Amino acid sequence: MNGLPSNAVMYKALLNRDESFEGIFFVGVKSTGIFCRPTCSARKPKQINVEFYSSTGAALQAGYRPCKLCKPLGFKGEFPEWLKPLMEKVNNFPALSFKDRDLRLFGTDPNRVRRWFKKNHGMTFQAYLRILRIGRAFGRIKFGEDVTSTAFSSGYGSLSGFTDSFKRIIGQSPIKSTGKELIHITRILTPLGPMLAGATNDGVCLLEFIDRRMLETQIKILKHRLNGEFFPGDSIHFEKLNKEISEYFSGKRKSFSVPLKLVGTEFQRKVWSELVKIPYGTTRAYNEIANLIGAERSVRAVANANGSNRIAIIIPCHRVIGSDGNLTGYGGGLWRKRYLLDMERVNQDL
Repeated sequence: MNGLPSNAVMYKALLNRDESFEGIFFVGVKSTGIFCRPTCSARKPKQINVEFYSSTGAALQAGYRPCKLCKPLGFKGEFPEWLKPLMEKVNNFPALSFKDRDLRLFGTDPNRVRRWFKKNHGMTFQAYLRILRIGRAFGRIKFGEDVTSTAFSSGYGSLSGFTDSFKRIIGQSPIKSTGKELIHITRILTPLGPMLAGATNDGVCLLEFIDRRMLETQIKILKHRLNGEFFPGDSIHFEKLNKEISEYFSGKRKSFSVPLKLVGTEFQRKVWSELVKIPYGTTRAYNEIANLIGAERSVRAVANANGSNRIAIIIPCHRVIGSDGNLTGYGGGLWRKRYLLDMERVNQDL
């Protein structure tokens, strides 16, 4: 696979354990015969003893074994095996309380759970449970269930406790929240790092790499325009989205059918609709897009609309390049853009 950063850039990322390079490259250590992630916590080898690869497959074919410490064959952020039984119980019994004592009885170390959630979700396990519980309650109230029954079926011991918790997270009382849109969010794991997905009942409205600088701003825009609130949880669209994204990265899918909810101006939606028509494995210049939508003098506006795309990969803004053929800005990082284009070229005729 072409398009890797320079060896100097990758070695610096390795030394700094730079998470933004997760999925961009893997490093083979000649002295041990092991290959690792850029973020591996093992002692760093000398630069003369390393080789860089764009995929785990390439490292395996070169004879390297996967590191047992950083486990490069798994996705970063995926629930580890020791945590999966607990999360399965959380999903099946959302109203259950999981205090430290309960976790110990379940055979899980509360401190270990807490550290994992802080590192991978930026919040404690208990905070994650509170938001998950309120999100589900919000959806039930929105679709007609009364507040009292929702409060007690959600695991709260009192209506006042439920209302206070609801206000802290939503910003208003349960009764006043019925006009708001419920936007479920989840993590979609990819070879280029985790993505944040958001969906309403109508379709997917957000799919962005979690480390994108503008992600927080994009979430605020969606909350404002949809009059909505974001909550961790399941959506009727996530199973299909996860399947199609996985198939895309494995080279088995060249187009998507998961429903989308495009939230933007009329001009932005017009540009995004044109982006979807760009064939897999090919590119278009900004001025070509402008000509196709009858906005020949609005190349800059087309570029801005392209940059405002909140549904990466499915609306393939990575396929838009400069008129001189050079890669231009990409919200997920130019390395990701190059990776996606190279991957599509390799799989174009398959």
